[in-house]
Amino acid sequence: MKPRILLTSDGSTTLRIDELNETYHSVHGAMVEARHVFMAAGLEHEIFPNEIHLLEIGLGTGLNALLSALRADHSEQTIFYTSLEKFPLDAEICDQLIFPGIPPELTADLHRAPWDQPIWLNPFFCLEKKHTDLHDFQTEADRFDLIFYDAFAPDVQPEMWTEECFRKAYDWLCPGGTLVTYCAKGEVRRTMQRAGFSVERLPGPPGKREMLRATKPTIHNDH
Repeated sequence: MKPRILLTSDGSTTLRIDELNETYHSVHGAMVEARHVFMAAGLEHEIFPNEIHLLEIGLGTGLNALLSALRADHSEQTIFYTSLEKFPLDAEICDQLIFPGIPPELTADLHRAPWDQPIWLNPFFCLEKKHTDLHDFQTEADRFDLIFYDAFAPDVQPEMWTEECFRKAYDWLCPGGTLVTYCAKGEVRRTMQRAGFSVERLPGPPGKREMLRATKPTIHNDH
C-alpha cells in the first residue's frame, strides 16, 4: 500500500492510502490541524518543566515533530521527543513533502536521522525515532509529560484505540501529564476514561467538530 501525496487547503502536503480510504492529516489543512490539535491544545497549552519529555504515537510525515522542534528552538525549552513508527515512509516520499514555513533542511534531517538512537535536530530538540509501535514499545512508568496520539482513525486501525493501549499511555505519563488526539469518538473517550484518564472535549480543527484531551490525575487513580 503505497501512499500518494495530496495538497491540502493550507498549502501543505499530506498522504493518502487509497486502499484504506485514509489520509495522514486533514485535507482541510495538514499544518492547521497539527497546530490546532498537537501544538495549541498540547505543547503550547501546558506549563512544562524546563525539560519536556514527549511521546508521539505515529511519526508519519514527521509534521508534529517538526513543529515541536521549531517550538523548542523558539522557546529555548528542551524537548526530548520519542516517536513510534512501525511503517516508516520511503525516502522518495519524504523528499516530496511540503510544509510551508518549515525549513526543508529540517524536514530532510528528521527523515534521514537514524532509527533507535537519539539525535539533536537543534540545540533544544532531541529526537529518537523508534522503529516499533505502541504494542511492542517498552519504557518505564511516569516517563512522559505529554503524548501526541496520532494513530490512524479507529475504523481503520482499531487495535490502536483499545483500553489496553490507553492503559499503557496512562502508565507512561507522569502524574498530571496530558494526551491529545484529533479523535473525538464517544467510544474512544469512554475507553480513555476506563483506563483512568480525565477527558475533555475541545473544539476541533477546520472540518472537525471536536477533539479530545486526556489528563492523568496528579493523585494516583487505580484502573
